[in-house]
Amino acid sequence: MSKRQSAKYKLDRRMGENIWGRPKSPSNRRSYGPGQHGQARRRKLSDFGIQLKAKQKLKGYYGNITEKQFRNAYDRAVKSKGDTTENLIGLLERRIDAVVYRMKFVPTVFASRQFIGHGHVTVNGRRVTVPSYRVREGDVIEVREKSRNMALVLEALESPERDVPDYLEVDHARMRGTFVRVPSFAEVPYPAHMEPHLVIEYYSR
Repeated sequence: MSKRQSAKYKLDRRMGENIWGRPKSPSNRRSYGPGQHGQARRRKLSDFGIQLKAKQKLKGYYGNITEKQFRNAYDRAVKSKGDTTENLIGLLERRIDAVVYRMKFVPTVFASRQFIGHGHVTVNGRRVTVPSYRVREGDVIEVREKSRNMALVLEALESPERDVPDYLEVDHARMRGTFVRVPSFAEVPYPAHMEPHLVIEYYSR
């Protein structure tokens, strides 16, 4: 599990947009970056800078996972058949922390990683504690019975912020869901504009 060293919302402000679509994001009130130089005029980014920003934004969206984990996902996407961009998004969306977040069992992807790490989730009846674990089509993800009344779970279920995407089937009454299929990039409900093709360009330099 990677360690988040700084406040997650600093990434929102550094990118200049609300990456997770949360109403609490300070970027809704302050569109400039953090720090004493945050309001200084921003220089025009080079092609490399644009690619780097796209990578930081996509990596940050999935809980600011480590560079090693993100690079491994890219390497695997390149080696797989088909479009590399679609492969990369598919691999990221198959992470169990992303799936639990998409199923609305937790309010944020950061909470999802902690929730999984503490042993509150099972896949096909077996407890999984590694947030980077990749699910497969048809896998059944379930919140353990003793964890179903936790405050963050109830908060997530009642939140109107997000809808469950079509590539997942969820029964919130039973706290159980199925990963139906690997989504395409167009199907993933990103609140902010993502450009994974620039991420591919960044790594293929």
